[in-house]
Amino acid sequence: MQNYPSRLLESAVNELAKLPGIGRKTALRMALNLLKRHPAEVEALGTSVIKMRNEVNYCRECKNISDQEVCAICSNPKRDKGLVCIVEDIRDVMAIENTGQFDGVYHVLGGIISPMEGIGPQDLNIASMISRMDSGVIREVILALPTTIEGDTTNFYLYRRIMNFGITVSAIARGISIGDELEHTDEVTLGRSILNRTPYESIISRKQS
Repeated sequence: MQNYPSRLLESAVNELAKLPGIGRKTALRMALNLLKRHPAEVEALGTSVIKMRNEVNYCRECKNISDQEVCAICSNPKRDKGLVCIVEDIRDVMAIENTGQFDGVYHVLGGIISPMEGIGPQDLNIASMISRMDSGVIREVILALPTTIEGDTTNFYLYRRIMNFGITVSAIARGISIGDELEHTDEVTLGRSILNRTPYESIISRKQS
């Protein structure tokens, strides 16, 4: 058990260690680094985090993180509103945007179906997605979820919910390795996977054959 010379330091380490991927040793290094910084820098960090947590919005259309009621992508008249890319979270939006190969809009699910973690369809932004499908504006949906068992399960569930709207459903090409997250895929590969997307029905047919 680590002995801390200060309860304030220990408290800071405890809070930092709650962040994903941050162990107690890393949290201690971060806390000690903050102690060396000018108080104004630390206050700016604290203020920005608190302001983000309290004031950040989620786009009413796509559920992406936004400073406004409608995000910059959805409000851009140059974006193709009839082409919707469904992703797991904001990091995937950022990854796809970095490719410069997609001119449609997005729908952020906020996760994927994972019975092992107790995450079901009701825990995701699926109801709002279905409302968008019912608008008559959307002609194609691209499923761009992780190439994992959970991602495939979610893809199939979404396909079953969308298929009756008469909307084309496609999936990113499998240039991405099985088990890979979109955010860790290089921009060229991800861009090609979007451009070379395939009808989801053909994917189902291959799995059933």
